[in-house]
Amino acid sequence: MKRLILFSLLAATTMALPVAAQSGAEQRELIGQVGSRSALLVLNSSREKDGTWRVTGEYLLLPTLVRRFVEGERSPQLGLTALREGATPIFFGRPPTATLRGTWRDGVFKGNRLGPGGQERETFEFSEAFPSLDAYSAQLRCEAGDDRYSSSLAYTIEKGRLVPGSFEWRTRVSPSGHACAIGSTDRVEQQTLAGALQWRAGVHTDACKITLRDLGEHVRVAAENCSAYCGSQAYFEPMLVDRRNACRILRPQTR
Repeated sequence: MKRLILFSLLAATTMALPVAAQSGAEQRELIGQVGSRSALLVLNSSREKDGTWRVTGEYLLLPTLVRRFVEGERSPQLGLTALREGATPIFFGRPPTATLRGTWRDGVFKGNRLGPGGQERETFEFSEAFPSLDAYSAQLRCEAGDDRYSSSLAYTIEKGRLVPGSFEWRTRVSPSGHACAIGSTDRVEQQTLAGALQWRAGVHTDACKITLRDLGEHVRVAAENCSAYCGSQAYFEPMLVDRRNACRILRPQTR
């Protein structure tokens, strides 16, 4: 299947930072470009008493998997947004490496990436509209990992629909040996989500969710709220699946 190379993150494990449990808090994923490079932007926003949105998050560049963290503010009326950028999620006492300055409204965040001195380095544009996976078909069985973490993933999808009983995802963390496992006999149901394929494992409304997003050259597979399927030190690291059905762990780098 031919897909637009737009890019995309982030996680979960996802690469996303946790959203604070407070009124008005929300998390958004956006796909787009920073200069000529495709990127996934994951932003967590919470509304302050004056109506301003406090924004934190990160973006990930492919294929290098370089990770950059952002934090800043968004105005409630015009969507004017300024996000300071850094190599770590801790900004206190550290000068930003750049600033993303622009407007974020109607699901689109666009503007200029500025250097520390305010000089324009490149433009950027992100959108909450991901490419559809309604036509996606694949018969996958793959393994990926290193000496600290291993993962095996399998599924069969026919024109955007998961074949019942075909989904399996198993991981193991060393040296503890703790593991996660969603097996072919576990209940996995397809959900409706625009610009993605999503499945729910379990029967509760807050059950484990598996989400596939089209990143252009890859499909990202990420898990959310799946601790019930894992040992205390185990987790599901997001996976990237390429057009040849080869897998790699989506483990971002900072530099």
